[in-house]
Order: sequence, then C-alpha cells, then structure tokens
Amino acid sequence: MDLLSNNLFQIQLLLESGGTVLWVILLVSLLMWTLIIERYVFIFFVHPREIKTVIAKWQQRDDRRSWYAHQIRHGLIAENAGKLRRYLMSIRTLTVALPMLGLLGTVDGMIQTFDVITVFGMGNARGTAGGISIALITTMGGLLTALSGLYFSTQLEQTVSRKVDNVADALRRD
Repeated sequence: MDLLSNNLFQIQLLLESGGTVLWVILLVSLLMWTLIIERYVFIFFVHPREIKTVIAKWQQRDDRRSWYAHQIRHGLIAENAGKLRRYLMSIRTLTVALPMLGLLGTVDGMIQTFDVITVFGMGNARGTAGGISIALITTMGGLLTALSGLYFSTQLEQTVSRKVDNVADALRRD
C-alpha cells in the first residue's frame, strides 16, 4: 500500500510540475486509450458474433450470382467495414495531436523561462529551471503518449484490414 501511495504521489508531482498542458495531454491520452481499448473489445468480442450473423444472412440467399446479389454482398462488406473502422480516424487524429500538445507545453515553458529572465535576469537559476522543466516534461509526455498510440493505431488498422478481407472471403459468391 505504501508503494502505491508513493507512486501516486510521484505521478501527482510530475503532473503538477508539467503545468496545465500536461493535464490536457493526460486527458487526450485517456480519451485515445479509451477508444483503442473499445476497438480491441469490439474486434475480438463483438465482431465475431456479427460476422456469424452476416454469413448466415448471406447463406440464406438462394441467389448469390446475380448483379443484385453482388450489390448486396458489397453492401454487407461495406457495412461491416464501417463498423470495424469506427473511431480509427479519431485515434489517429489524437495520436497526431499529442506531440503538438507537447510542443504547446514546450512553448509555454519557454515563455515562463523568458518571463523569469526578464524580471530577475540570469541570476535566478531556480526560476529559469522551472520553465525549462515544464518545457521538457510536456514534450516528453506528448511524445511518449503519441508513440504508444501510433503503435496501437497502426496495429488496429492492419487488423481491421485483415478482418475486412476475411469478411469478403467468407461471403463467397459460390
């Protein structure tokens, strides 16, 4: 319990030393991770049941070779692909926005540093270091969360692409 409270205290100190922008990075990364986890839950738990329903609907059709059947097949594949691709663009957008938020924190920290230099000159090392600390912590926060999001975003897009191809293969025209 003491280890947990110590770690939470360290996280709190990090967030406080990163300033307001680090809190925004935390919120955006929590949103990104919520969407990533939701996609994994959908792909591995909900989607297999939906696929069975779509395949059963296709297998019930007597006509699978006509132009109309071809259009219905394309519609089923497109509907399924839309469900699979849901939130992928949002995840990618948040992944791209996180380094920009880190850069915003960098600019904010440097502005604070220059304000301290303007008021106290170069003699206040502690004040100067505080602004530089904010700049570096927010840059690190934005980059770390973006890198993790980039990996999982790419992995999700590849998985979705394979699943869409699998659906198309499962709905053969016989």
